[in-house]
Amino acid sequence: MALDRTTLEFYAQEAAAYTTRGQKHSPHLDAFLKALPPNARILELGCGAGQDSEFMLAQGFDVRPTDGTPEIAQAAAQRLKIPVDTLLFADLDDADAYQGVWANASLLHVPKQELSKVIGLIHRSLTSGGVFYASFKAGQSDGRDQFERYYNYPSEDWLIAVYNAFDWQRVDVKSELGSGYDQKPTDWLHVTAIRN
Repeated sequence: MALDRTTLEFYAQEAAAYTTRGQKHSPHLDAFLKALPPNARILELGCGAGQDSEFMLAQGFDVRPTDGTPEIAQAAAQRLKIPVDTLLFADLDDADAYQGVWANASLLHVPKQELSKVIGLIHRSLTSGGVFYASFKAGQSDGRDQFERYYNYPSEDWLIAVYNAFDWQRVDVKSELGSGYDQKPTDWLHVTAIRN
């Protein structure tokens, strides 16, 4: 099953702090939305405080926000005024249901050996031509951060190979220096894939 109990416990314990930081929506969201038709059906995996879903909803998209931590899903639902499902990645069982899947800084917690399975479930959930965005903290081997959260820390080549096990029109990877909850400089990989 694609989860790490210690990581989920961190988010459960830190839900209030994590969801009240006044975060703005992701700067990568605009390009993702431009690739979709108006009013597209979008699944957000790991919605956190709900700021990205809030932005997508305001743009007229049909969004299903989800998070793997019940406490965070509840906080996001209060912000969004719509239901937010508690969903673990491995429990995704939709097929041809979404024109977009948005997974900003969430799949980076999937155990490395499980990531291919989860990407396969996401691929199946998309319609033909559907757009899938995910971001990862780059590295060479998996491990834990100062908060004991698990990260898969993939290299770009390894990640591309995982994606290429499925039928995509294209897979684009962009690297970028940024930061995260820990405020440390971080090498990020931003992946956008279009389903055939």
